[in-house]
Parts: sequence; structure tokens; C-alpha cells
Amino acid sequence: MTRIKRGVAAHKRRKNLLKRAKGFDNRRSTNFALAREALLHADKYAYRDRRNKKRDFRALWLIRVGAALRENGTNWSKFAGILKKENIKINRKMLAELAVQYPGEFDKMVKSLI
Repeated sequence: MTRIKRGVAAHKRRKNLLKRAKGFDNRRSTNFALAREALLHADKYAYRDRRNKKRDFRALWLIRVGAALRENGTNWSKFAGILKKENIKINRKMLAELAVQYPGEFDKMVKSLI
């Protein structure tokens, strides 16, 4: 039976891992063992922050809508109640886009509902 050498596969695996660690500092970008450890942490943070990004954007939309509503003399709580009572289903992201991109139209909408 012939001998199986795994050098090619091991080299490819190490090369791919080091490619993923390219922007890291010092030996974490060139040393296989340190790069592997750094990538374990990097992947953990990336997984966590993909979820946190949704939380952060929702908070940003609420801040933007709240600021636009305060200019019109109301607040988010009252405005959300009016939208629910009028059965208007528009999400916070679209409200924030309206408030930032088309402030005149947003003001008209708020005035017509209040």
C-alpha cells in the first residue's frame, strides 16, 4: 500500500487560515497558532455583532423619528398610539427614512394625524 502524505492539504488549510487573519497585528497575522486563536475570537465577535447591529439600527431609527417628532410638538409614544389607532402599519425604519430623506413630507404626515 502506498504512503499517504498530507502536506499539501495541511499547507492549504494553514494558508487559508492565515489569509483570513491578514489584517491582524504582529504575529497574529503570520503565526498559525496565534492566528487560529485570534480568528476564534474574531468569529465569536462577528457572530455576536451581527445580532447587535440590528439592535443598534433600531435604536438609531427611534432616535431619528423621535427628534423629528419633537420638532412637530409630539413624542414617539403619542405618535405610535395614533398610528395604532388609525391602523397605519409602517415600520420604524421607513419612518426614520421619511424623517431624514423627506422631512417636509414627514411633517405633513404628522400634522395630518395629530
